[in-house]
Amino acid sequence: MNLEEKAETLLHTYNLKATKPRIKILCYLMNHHNHPTVEMIYHALDEKINRATVYNTLNALAKVGIIIEIKNGDNSTHYDYFVKPHFHIICKNCGKIADVIYPNFDQIENEMRKSAEEQTNFIASASHLEIYGLCPECQIKVKK
Repeated sequence: MNLEEKAETLLHTYNLKATKPRIKILCYLMNHHNHPTVEMIYHALDEKINRATVYNTLNALAKVGIIIEIKNGDNSTHYDYFVKPHFHIICKNCGKIADVIYPNFDQIENEMRKSAEEQTNFIASASHLEIYGLCPECQIKVKK
């Protein structure tokens, strides 16, 4: 199954219409792990997909949990296709986002959600862990 077929199947799994723009946007996210913004996706696709379609598609994909939104220090929203359970570390200075793969993260995250539900009587629907710090490039800048 190629990437477009996988994207189309995934959209149908979540009862979303598999339009050509949605497939292209989802394929981009499945193929790039650069935590893009709307503008990055819009310019990368360089096709006749307008910004509103990119925004609406990302909102629909995030709403059903295919992708996640990441807010970072520069007040921009980035997007991530969440194929492998992981968390993010975000530079407080430049906003760079990096994936962190951690053994048994999905199990730990489930335990955290369960504990949150028990302590608050909320029903958890999603979670996202972020750690903040300084990336290597900003560490060098700070030392100068």
